[in-house]
This record gives sequence, structure tokens and C-alpha cells, in this order.
Amino acid sequence: MSQDLNIPPGTFLGHPKGLYLLFATEMWERFSFYGMRALLVLYAAAATHAVNPGLGWADAQALKLYGWYLGLVYGTAIFGGWIADNWLGQRKAVILGGLVMAAGQFLLAAPLDTLGSTAAFSLPLLGIAFPETPSTFYLGLVCMCVGNGFFKPNISTMVGDLYPQGDARRDGAFIIFYMGINVGAFLAPLVCSTLGEDPAYGWRVGFFAAGVGMLLSVIIQLAFAQRYIGDVGRVPAARRSLALAGGTKQPLTQVERERLRVIFVIFAFVAIFWATFEQAGGLMNLFAEKYTRRELGSFLVPTGWFQSLNPLFIVLLGIPFTMLWTRLGAKGRNPASPVKMYLGLAQVALGFVCLVIAVFEMQRSGDAKSSMIWLVLAYFFHTTGELCISPVGLSMVTKLAPLRLASLMMGVWFLVNLFGNTLAGYIGAFTENMGQYPWMVDLAGDFDVRPEHAGLLGVFGGLAVVLFAFSLALWAISGRAVAWMHGAEKTAK
Repeated sequence: MSQDLNIPPGTFLGHPKGLYLLFATEMWERFSFYGMRALLVLYAAAATHAVNPGLGWADAQALKLYGWYLGLVYGTAIFGGWIADNWLGQRKAVILGGLVMAAGQFLLAAPLDTLGSTAAFSLPLLGIAFPETPSTFYLGLVCMCVGNGFFKPNISTMVGDLYPQGDARRDGAFIIFYMGINVGAFLAPLVCSTLGEDPAYGWRVGFFAAGVGMLLSVIIQLAFAQRYIGDVGRVPAARRSLALAGGTKQPLTQVERERLRVIFVIFAFVAIFWATFEQAGGLMNLFAEKYTRRELGSFLVPTGWFQSLNPLFIVLLGIPFTMLWTRLGAKGRNPASPVKMYLGLAQVALGFVCLVIAVFEMQRSGDAKSSMIWLVLAYFFHTTGELCISPVGLSMVTKLAPLRLASLMMGVWFLVNLFGNTLAGYIGAFTENMGQYPWMVDLAGDFDVRPEHAGLLGVFGGLAVVLFAFSLALWAISGRAVAWMHGAEKTAK
């Protein structure tokens, strides 16, 4: 894609230096995003008269909010990608999105009566009924959704633009970029949760720290973009495509249509991945709070710190995975993207098997809690699965999407998160209902699981079964999907 772009020369560790600028930009944006994510459910569910008072919502309401928020955060990416492709260009879209997200974080950090007004949302057909809450809270979430829509698809597209088609370094570049995401995600709970969960500081200080991280991301991009990435992201992709075509707008070819078909086919499987993976910030967050022994000697591990496990594992495993794909590629045995993805789904299923074992352990303990090891193992398997799905998918989209639709298709790829993450909130909230079905209580009893834990057993066990089933289904159609890609993943010699 980059043949027509002026990109500054020079590499670091075999990759353009601009990759590391985008790494740093994304790292601080993800610090902001994950710092807020670690606090959102806990803040909404904390009692209004607690030592560290929150909004006083029921757990189910907080989990549904979490699902809708995450869904809309990524769902807006399709609009941000289209606007960037046709008018703004990726670079301006990233800056605009970052500033809007920073404003959202600072609104969440503002005193709840700042605007002196309240709002409530209710859509009965969708099962939405969020309580009346100070307007700054909802307005902050709206800003986060809009800002992320401009930021997320466009910075990912800029990574792909650093490499020409057929460049064997591209998959490795997205793993390195993904490590930047997860360095920020690792640091975020350690800072934001430590501040936000501490009554001496309170939730708003945690949100404020997340806002500072977002401003750092914007400053880095403004200060160094021209020096390290040159023309990347400056000209809208549709205008670039038209110039490369000699000023004549061309229809999509049959090969381009079939390559786009692959993205939409994989869409359904990745939606299931995100619906299960995103239990991390919702149901698994509450499981750590209520059902996990978090004591290390006299130290009580803050609940939000468990949110750092996934990004820590990403950082530790990212380079080994990159080396694995590179070594297999040198032997001509690097699995195609659909193959990596069905292996990833199976690994996420193993993570939920670990949580099922944790539920069984709870039945044998006097405090009805499980060891931290099962939660740690669950995050480990979820991470190995994620490395086979998320960065692989980002790289795949940049290979398959026509230039004039590059950011739009990246937005479509992130649109999968709207369905997956929204579903994640409903799955987590359904835990309470699941435990009320007599057949589920009877089934749990067959495994000596107490009635009050039947919902956890049903949801964790059900998710493991569904993931294994979808892994098998993707395995069955992977050959056809690879054929539709028409050699897009073949490396140039």
C-alpha cells in the first residue's frame, strides 16, 4: 500500500521507525481506555453510601451498561473509518478522536453535579433500563464512543500503510503494534485502579489519570508524526486510490469482492470471540471481586489488578508468537489466518474450562471462594487465543481490503466488537437468571455445586461449549475462506 507514500527512511529492529511512533500513540490511548474500563463496572455497582461511593446500580445493570458501552465504542469505528477515507485522512481523524476521548475521561472525572442535570435511558425492547444519573457520566461515555470511532480504525490502517503489499514483515508489525496496545493495558489498571479503588482518592481520580494518558497519546502524535511517518495518513485513502487509478474510479473486481467476503465470513466467529473474551472486564471482574481469594500474605490484591494479566501475557508472549509465525513462514508452513483463528477460539474455550474448575473448587472451600491460580490460567489461555485472532485479524484486513476502502473495512472489522461486546454484557448479566432455572439448579446439583453458584457454572461451562463448537465450524470452512483470499497472504520474494 505504501508505494505512493513518502515514508522517512531508516529502520529499528527491522521495522520502519514510524511503527514505534504508532506503538507509543496507541499505547497511551489504550492506557486511557483500559484504565477507564477497569473502573466502569466497579464504579457503577458501588453503593452510593460506601466508603468509596459509586452510582449504586445493580450488578446486572452495570454489566449491561458495560456491554453497550464497549459495543458502541467499537461500533462507531465504521463511521470514523468512512469519514477518514473520504475527507479527513487517518492522521487528522486520530488527533480528533484522541481529543474527544480525553474530554470524555475528564467528564467522568468531574464532580457528578457539575452540570446540575440528570438523565436516564430506557429501551424496553432491548432490555435497557439505566437509572437516572448525573448527565456528566452519560456525556463522558458518549464522548468516549465518538472519539474511539475516529481513533481506532485509522491508527490500525496507518500501521498497514508502512508496508508494501507482500511484505513479510507485516504480520510481525501488527504483533509489535499489539504489544503497544497491551503495554498500555497492563499499566492502566495498576495506575487507574490503584487510585480509583482507594477511598483516599476515589473513582474520579482514576478517571482523571486515564484522561492524562489520552492527552499524552495526542501530544506524541502531534509532535513526531511528520518526522517518523511522513505522508502516511495525510491524504484520504479514496483520493489516493483515485490518483493511483489514473483519475478514473474503478468498480471492485471479482477478486476484491471475494476477499471482502472473507472478512464478513470471519466476522461471525470473531464476534463470538469478543463476546466471550470481554467477560474479562465484566463477569470475570466481579468473579475476582466476590469469589476469588485475593490475599497474598497480609496484602489484598486490588480487583482491578487482574485486568493487567492479559496485557502482561501479551507483552511476554508477543515476541515468541512473532518468532513462531516467522519461523513457520520460512518453512512455508505458516498457517493461514482462518486456521490461526479456529485454534484461538479453542484456546479461549480452555480458559473457561479453568473457570469451571474454579467453581468446583468453591464448593469445597469454607469461604466459597477459589484460588487465584484458576483466574490466572483463564487469562493465560484467553491471551494465547487472542494472539491467534486479534492481531492476525488486523493484519488480514489490511491485506484483503481495497485501498479506497481501507479504513472503512477496518471500521467494519471493529464493528464486530459492537455485536460481541454488547452480547458480552448480556451474557454476564444473564448469570443471575441462569441460576434461577430449576433444570440448571438440578444440573449443578449433580456436580455438587450449590444453587447460588449454578449461574456461574452454567455461563462458564456454556461459553466453553459454544467456543469449542465455533472452533470446529471455522475449521470446517477454513479451506474455502483461504481460497477466497486469492493468495493475499503470500509473501513477496
